[in-house]
Order: sequence, then structure tokens, then C-alpha cells
Amino acid sequence: MTPPPALILAAPASSGGKTTMTLGLLRAFRRRGLAPAAAKIGPDYIDPAFHEVAAGRPSVNLDGWAMAPDRLARLIETQAPSGLLAIEGVMGLFDGAPAPGASGDGSAAALARMFSLPVLLVVDAGAQARSAAALIHGFRSFDPAVQVAAVIFNRVGGPGHRRVLAAAAAEAGVPALGFVPRRADIALPSRHLGLVQARETTDLDALLDRLADLVAAHVDLDAVVALARPASSGARLVAAEPGPAVPPPGGRIALARDDAFAFIYPHLLADWHAAGAEVLPFSPLAGQAPDPSADAVWLPGGYPELHAGRLATDRAWVRGLVAARDRGAVIFGECGGYMVLGQGLTDADGRDWPMAGLLGLSTSFAARRLHLGYRLGRMVAGPLEGRLWRGHEFHYATITAERGDPLWSSVEDATGAAVEGAQGLRAGRVAGSFLHLIAAGQSVAG
Repeated sequence: MTPPPALILAAPASSGGKTTMTLGLLRAFRRRGLAPAAAKIGPDYIDPAFHEVAAGRPSVNLDGWAMAPDRLARLIETQAPSGLLAIEGVMGLFDGAPAPGASGDGSAAALARMFSLPVLLVVDAGAQARSAAALIHGFRSFDPAVQVAAVIFNRVGGPGHRRVLAAAAAEAGVPALGFVPRRADIALPSRHLGLVQARETTDLDALLDRLADLVAAHVDLDAVVALARPASSGARLVAAEPGPAVPPPGGRIALARDDAFAFIYPHLLADWHAAGAEVLPFSPLAGQAPDPSADAVWLPGGYPELHAGRLATDRAWVRGLVAARDRGAVIFGECGGYMVLGQGLTDADGRDWPMAGLLGLSTSFAARRLHLGYRLGRMVAGPLEGRLWRGHEFHYATITAERGDPLWSSVEDATGAAVEGAQGLRAGRVAGSFLHLIAAGQSVAG
């Protein structure tokens, strides 16, 4: 496939308007009949779900720290045919892991450099005027291999503010393609792990239409389309077709999918389907148990701490897990899915709730501590044993009790330093940890 014309929407820092600008552009282009597509740089589950609603087609994650160049190239190609691929950056343009991974540090700049893609810089101008010229100049000149091709100003005041910002962009030698005014009535709700999930956002389509109206009125959409270009084919450094990022744990995989279990990467599901596996969704919150014909059960991350009472009250999903274990199925939990495989979960109000009881783990959301960062893990046993795995950890839960055999022989952060308390647990064919798996690395033995 030919890569679609693409550009990267990046910003000087987080919370500058990248997501709202990406969503507004996607919906505006969709209404024009352009058939846009989207991608998200980095280990993010929430933004791609919003992309899918705005664009009308699934988004993908492009994680340069965890994914090899050929994997990234082919994921970009999966978004064809498209009139425009809008790739949303992560944090600030040059922010990434402290040490390189499979394809660099995972920053938006690294992806722009690798695929020779133009960067559309989204600048929050709410508290600055001519100083924007110095900011833009710095981002443009910091790395000559990263092309900051244009800028959109966000949270712009009145006509006077707009004139100063236009002059600042001209001083920096970068065209300004938009001046989007402040709008207090257009905001995406958030919680402790980021935005409230798309599936939980009330009247999301109406909000996206308002965003599209705002962007279409204040951004030169034709100039944005003209800026995009296909990813450089020279970035494909490995000719062989890549294997699954995470091989399917079984032939028939029961997958928990609801508001408590929503964090699974689209590329994992695509790989499982391509490998011939059948995915059988079920909802613990709706009182559903995993399909009894499944030879594997996958419990992804999400927000079980917000639904602990319901999970503890309706035990159909627990009875289904016990039956799956007893018939020899693989059961695997990531982050929130790992927490519910344990004995109990303490919610933010300090209430204790019983969970599945399949692992010797108890966790608490009352005593919060942020655990965040890329991880390298060597799995001792379980459905994916014997390899080095690249993943990510992002949660606030703390472990209050832990007993049993570790899932990982070692876990390191991006710098190679050991990460304590992240070894996970296993009990027979039941296993889990706080790591979200993104891609496989080389064999431990090799």
C-alpha cells in the first residue's frame, strides 16, 4: 500500500490543545468528504478512541520506543486510503523516553525525523504575544532534521492579539495557518489517567461538531491539506513482514470490553485477527462471563477502581474465570485487569471490595502513587514466556499484599534501571502484571 499524505500535530508542551485541534480537524475534513485517518504517537489508549469517533475509522498507535521501524511503517500504511493522516503527538514535540528504544526515544520529533513528515505546531497563545516568535524559532531551529512547517495558534484573544501573533509567526519564518479563539464551552472532561473515555463522554458527536465548526471558521483547511505528504519510504529499514506485536494467547480469546476494561491497543487486536484468532468480547459490568469455548481470557487495563462495587456485587464474570481456569484456559490481566485477578481492591473512599481471587494480590486506590514509564520485561512463564517485552506502566494503584511466583524475571525502565514492585504474579495458567504490552523484543535465550 502507498502511505497516505500525513502530518504530525505537535505542541511545545502538554495541555496546549493538540487533542482538541486534532479532533476538530478530523471532523471538519470528514464533513468535507476527505476521508481522514488518525494516529497517536506513544502509549495512549484514550485519544485514539476519540480519533475514531471524529474520523469515522479506527486510529492506531505509533510508538517509536517500543516498535521497530518496519512495524511503524506498516501501521502508517494501514491508514490508507485516506485524504489526510493526522498524527497526534505526545507531550511536547521533543519529549520522549530518557534513552532510545526500538526506533528512537518515542517522541513526535523522532517520528517526524524518521519518516520525513512535516510538523504542524499547535501553540497555546493564551498567555503570550510576540514571545511566540522566540518559541517558534526555537522549535524550528532546535533540530534541522525536524521540519516545523507551520503553526496554529490556540486560545487567541481579540483582533489585536491575532495581529501580534501573525507578526510573530512571520518573524520566526513559519506560516500561521490558524488563529483559534478561546472557547470555555468546548472542553473535554478529564480524570486521573487523562481524558474521560470517548464511550463515557456525553453528547460526544455534538461536541465534535462544535469543534469542527470552530476549526473550520478559524483554520485554513486547504493549507493544512497542502502541507501533508506521504511518509518517506526510506524509513522502512526491515524488509521482512513483521510478526504479531503480541502473539495471540489462544485461538479463541475472550476479551473483557466495557468501561472498566477499555485499554487495549488496536494493533494488538488487528494482529490477533490476522493470525487467525477469534476475539470474543464480554462485559463484566453487564454481568457477562467469558465465552465457555474460549481457550484464553484477556483482561485489559481500564478503570476497575471506579466500578469496584459493581464488579464485587455481580460475580458472573468471576464464576466464568474460575471455570476457564479449571478447564485449562490461559487467563492474563494487564494493569486494571491484573488488579481484578487479585483478592481485593480498595477504592478511593477506602472501601474494600472482593475481586476474582485467582492471584495473591491486593491493591489500593485510596493510597495513590503514580507509576509511569516505559518498561522492558523478561517473562518467566505464562502465555508469552521466553521473550523480552516492551511495554508501558501508567497507574496510581499501590500494592498492599502480594504473594506468589513472579511473572517477570526482571523489569527495567527505559534507562535500564531495575523497577521494583513490577514483577507481576502467576499461578498455573493465570498471570498478570501492571505492564501494558506493546511489542515483543528479541528472545531472552538469544
